[in-house]
Amino acid sequence: MMDLKGRLQQRRLDRLYRTRPVLDGPQAAELSVDGQRCIAFCSNDYLGLANHPAVVAALTRGAERYGAGSGASHLICGHSRAHHELEEQLAAFTGRPRALLFSTGYMANLGVLSALAQRGDRIYADRLSHASLIDAALLAGGRFRRYPHGDTDQLQTWLRRDDPSGQRFMITDGVFSMDGDLGPLDRLAPLARAQGAWLMVDDAHGLGVIGPDGRGSIAHFGLGVDEVPILVGTLGKSFGVSGAFVSGNEDLIETLIQFARTYIYTTALPPAIACAVTAALGLAQTESWRREKVSALVERFHRGARQLGLAVPTLPVTAPAVPIVPLIIGEADAALTTADALRQRGFLISAIRPPTVPHGGARLRITFSAAHTEEQVDRLLDVLAEVLC
Repeated sequence: MMDLKGRLQQRRLDRLYRTRPVLDGPQAAELSVDGQRCIAFCSNDYLGLANHPAVVAALTRGAERYGAGSGASHLICGHSRAHHELEEQLAAFTGRPRALLFSTGYMANLGVLSALAQRGDRIYADRLSHASLIDAALLAGGRFRRYPHGDTDQLQTWLRRDDPSGQRFMITDGVFSMDGDLGPLDRLAPLARAQGAWLMVDDAHGLGVIGPDGRGSIAHFGLGVDEVPILVGTLGKSFGVSGAFVSGNEDLIETLIQFARTYIYTTALPPAIACAVTAALGLAQTESWRREKVSALVERFHRGARQLGLAVPTLPVTAPAVPIVPLIIGEADAALTTADALRQRGFLISAIRPPTVPHGGARLRITFSAAHTEEQVDRLLDVLAEVLC
């Protein structure tokens, strides 16, 4: 049998052991964590909607109308009017004919490639793609290659040299979750069309915060369903609730309904969740100040970090202000020590360590929300200066 105790002990020795902070209340800029009040710069609640009164009220009304659970999978008797209307609104929001709800982003990515890819097909993924995309590619059973991050020249070389038989899939994040940079969709889209490949974009961290009206990285680059046939989005980040969806054309969505195992063989999201997401989606579209505030806070932090000489990426002039800023520390032990020092000073920021990021690339992943204030950003900069400078 596997030595579980030894395996866990080694993870502790390597300073890679993970623990779960326990919150005593809703998501907010300031949290009660394990009994301590902390200003949190680690949530994905970018627009500050997870505890918005209108979203909470929609969840409550949804539970009163539909009950606590859906009771079955979508294809049996679990597909409610709330689900159906949310799918229609997500399709309209992303500018695509159809959308299909999944329980999580992980299940959406697994479902897409399991339904579309077959043995002998080729799948190409950016090396820094999310774990769910990598696992989806591995489980799909096709021939899988990971190209260096953002290196479309290497990808093009492989596409030209590899056996052209079978289908080809190019998969990437729209916004990379640990680095905060955008996938080069403006280069990937024409390459995919020229090579007859499917382009699949997981825009979990782009939808809601970048692009015209917050429509994400694909809209930021001015691309549509013809250039990017498969869009995966999540509902637990900018929209503050839970779940995920895939949007595309009619044939894609119908194919997923028929063949995506992670859609067919699981209980549907509670309808009340769909009601809450519908409310959050409406707020995200009508309250543009939320995106504008996040952008302003990110730019404020970047200016202060540059003045302090902190190891954060340069904010490109032409790129949108993505609410993810990695502060590279280096070794896992140093990242944990820094996170602990911040926690002692009342700031909650996670230390991201291997295998989530490469060895030597441990970091603080600092994220911003419309719920934050300028004063909180300035206090964070002061504390970072105290700890690191």
